[in-house]
Amino acid sequence: MNLNIVMVEPQIPQNTGNVSRTCAVTGAALHLVKPYGFTITDRALKRAGLDYWDKLEIYEYNSLDEFFEKTNGEYYYFTTKGKNVYSEVEYKDNVYILFGREDKGLPERLLYENKKHCVRIPMRSDLRSLNLSNAVAIAAYEILRQWDYPDLTREGKLTQYTW
Repeated sequence: MNLNIVMVEPQIPQNTGNVSRTCAVTGAALHLVKPYGFTITDRALKRAGLDYWDKLEIYEYNSLDEFFEKTNGEYYYFTTKGKNVYSEVEYKDNVYILFGREDKGLPERLLYENKKHCVRIPMRSDLRSLNLSNAVAIAAYEILRQWDYPDLTREGKLTQYTW
């Protein structure tokens, strides 16, 4: 099963670092669409991703148009503007979940043209949004739950004791 997490024009290096760590531990591919609000070598980005950068399958694109030209699969657009609840969707293999800029979200024209694939994480109406990296983790783990957590370890071990 192929899970692809797409960050469109991310602005905050710590969010991108946290998302990269989520990708590394789940086996999801990370797709980054430029322009960024930081450089890939940004210290905060590296610190948030810790030592997992070499465990990532990562792709970069110069624009959203280039991303769509070079990828093929089922696309879902996570947005506070969506009318569909993310957990009510049945996600198939080779899914791409797209997240927009922290300050603007995804382009509204893209959302308008893909209404059926715009999904929302429910939240209180009087607040703006969840943190981007938290939203990515929620979405990724819902998809992995539906897929029965392929290739993920389900049991941990104590360091000083045996269960």
